[in-house]
This record gives sequence, C-alpha cells and structure tokens, in this order.
Amino acid sequence: MARIAGVDLPRNKRIEVAMTYVYGIGRTTSQKVLSQAGIDFNTRTDDLTESELAKIREIVGADCQVEGDLRRTITMNMKRLMDLGCYRGLRHRRGLPARGQNTKNNSRTRKGPKKTVAGKKK
Repeated sequence: MARIAGVDLPRNKRIEVAMTYVYGIGRTTSQKVLSQAGIDFNTRTDDLTESELAKIREIVGADCQVEGDLRRTITMNMKRLMDLGCYRGLRHRRGLPARGQNTKNNSRTRKGPKKTVAGKKK
C-alpha cells in the first residue's frame, strides 16, 4: 500500500493519476514530482519500489504544501478577508460567489438548493 502525505493511493492506477488523490496535488504537480524523482508516469502504483516511494514522499514533503497544511492556509486566507471586511470577505461570509459571477440564475453550488418564495395572493 502506497501512502503519501497520509493518503492511501489506489493500487491499480497509473502513479501520475494516483497522486492526484492527495489534496493539493493535481496532474501538473504530479508530473513535476515524478520527473524530479525520475519515475515513469505510466508506472502502476503497485509496481513502485520502496525507494521510489521514499523519493516521492521526500519531494512532496519539501516542495508541496498538501492536505492539512494547505486546507489550514486556505481557511486562514478566507478568515483574513472576512475580518478585513473587504468585498471578497463579505461574499465569503454570505456564501455567495466571490469572483464576480452572475447570481440571478446560477451559482446554485454556493447558494444551496432553491428556497421557493410563495406567489402573492389576490
């Protein structure tokens, strides 16, 4: 079982894709780390040796901010914006899109399910 940054990687996937299961590592970062470690992208997770895994762990630990540290940083950044009371902070506080998207019809992901308002009685 391959573990990187406290995450179990799936066994039967290519290592390039399997590394994306770690929060903070996408496809591009995965490719950079593997090229630094000198590992082929198409290698399956099961086929990695312990020394190759150790190289990957070392590079990820040194160069990348992942999992808990990254989540904490992002949360602290949002909290800082909210404390400042800037526009982006207010949008975060209200649970609305912070980057200028239209909210009349869309943005259901941020706003949650529709809250139906009853029509006016005659």
